[in-house]
Amino acid sequence: MLPFGFAVLLAACAPTQTSRSSGQALDDASITARVKTEIAQSESVGQAMKVNVDTYRGVVSLSGFVDNQKQASDAVKAAKQVAGVEKVINNLEVKPRESSGR
Repeated sequence: MLPFGFAVLLAACAPTQTSRSSGQALDDASITARVKTEIAQSESVGQAMKVNVDTYRGVVSLSGFVDNQKQASDAVKAAKQVAGVEKVINNLEVKPRESSGR
């Protein structure tokens, strides 16, 4: 049987539905880094685009602006290829085309 204090400490470190354990946080950070690398290496998206990547419990959220729909699709495709990604939420927006003002 565990001492009471140790049992309380273990319970305090356990993840809940709205929190993550330190191991889960490290896994999410690793997934985020790998997704960013995949997107940066994508031919159509590349490093020129500013795509924000956030991961929570294996769910990757992409946000930011891209030049066209193909870049958004390619970023999602690149994220889905990363091991550990459970789901990708695409919040990318296509930049509006600037008009000549005439």
